[in-house]
Amino acid sequence: MIAKVKIFFLKQSKKDKFFNIFALYKPQKMKKSLIIVLLLSLVPLFSFSQSGVVTGAERIDEYINFIKAKKVAIVTNQTGVVHNAKGELVHLLDTLLALDVNVIKVFSPEHGFRGNVEAGGVVKNSVDSKTGIPIVSLYGKNKKPTVEQMKDCDVILFDLQDVGCRFYTYISTLHYVMEACAENNCKLIVLDRPNPNDYIDGPVLEPKFKSFVGMHTIPVLHAMTIGEYARMINGERWLKNSVVCDLQVVKILNWKHNMEEVYQLPVAPSPNLQTPNAIALYPSLCFFEGTIVSVGRGTDTPFEIIGYPGYKDTTFSFTPRAIKGVSDNPPYKGVKCYGIQELENRIKELNFSFLIRIYQNEERKSEFFTNFFDKLAGTDKLRKQIESGLSEKEIKSSWQKDIEKFKKIRSKYLLYE
Repeated sequence: MIAKVKIFFLKQSKKDKFFNIFALYKPQKMKKSLIIVLLLSLVPLFSFSQSGVVTGAERIDEYINFIKAKKVAIVTNQTGVVHNAKGELVHLLDTLLALDVNVIKVFSPEHGFRGNVEAGGVVKNSVDSKTGIPIVSLYGKNKKPTVEQMKDCDVILFDLQDVGCRFYTYISTLHYVMEACAENNCKLIVLDRPNPNDYIDGPVLEPKFKSFVGMHTIPVLHAMTIGEYARMINGERWLKNSVVCDLQVVKILNWKHNMEEVYQLPVAPSPNLQTPNAIALYPSLCFFEGTIVSVGRGTDTPFEIIGYPGYKDTTFSFTPRAIKGVSDNPPYKGVKCYGIQELENRIKELNFSFLIRIYQNEERKSEFFTNFFDKLAGTDKLRKQIESGLSEKEIKSSWQKDIEKFKKIRSKYLLYE
């Protein structure tokens, strides 16, 4: 009797645009080896996306033979999906379990495994209700896997969708996972994905401003995939005590840097980046998180609008509200904010024009910036330049020498030139 394979494919909720993902299979009177062969025929060996891009996770034939006899942990969240043979999206965890891979735990980054925890929210250890797999949080006090958490792991798969910004914390999680793997003799396999903001811009971080939203001396936008970035972390000996991680990168197919078509993400990478426009605006608008200005958290269009109660000369307004799993307690909750709805999304370039304009028109300039701004910028120079009245062109010219130095370093680790 042929095995009954039941896969409940990823579906998007109209209410919150997030994904419920799980899969089950029930073999009946069938040898395990034959089941695996049949299931492999269901998993993706090529992509059904319009661009034809095949992510590292989808190239299961490149890593299945190495992991199938090992105890496997996965660093992933709701973005860890693959296209099956029908072009439908299935979570990597469910796919591997259906292939009889011994997945023993999942490490989850900021926002949690299912991507339903707001920015900065508490991500707790838990058990995934769909699969019964233990979930270990790598956000909060436990940013780096402990020796205890690593001792039963033979190999770790890393599958997270980055957006290309230094302050997007998935690359900080990558650093700590690589460090834990190096210290505990565990192999790391990065399942690579394209970067939607594939350009270089912004000030290079100064070491004294190092934090979880900026760990390395790179520009705000680095134009590297997660896999390339992991190679740079190793090559530049950025891990503690200059240890080196046993690293393998499963490359993307049909993608390279500077492609004319911007890669469209199949799943929202975090709760407040729900549209391609928000993802594109995020590198420029995130700086407002270090000011008195709201980026629209608690609305239906976060990172597509900006405003605050004291903004003048506008008819556009919004009132932030609590949205569970997206913005539980947004800035200015219940308070009407006035601001800007039409924001210029520059192609492959940071836009500081509205930040400079709003600051210049603000009467309470001493209250405009918070301490978080310098952490986001990775320097105090940007804030001081804005405060002193420099133009956007003057500000950008000040970091060009540092960017040229970074480009030379970056070139050593590229996989998709």
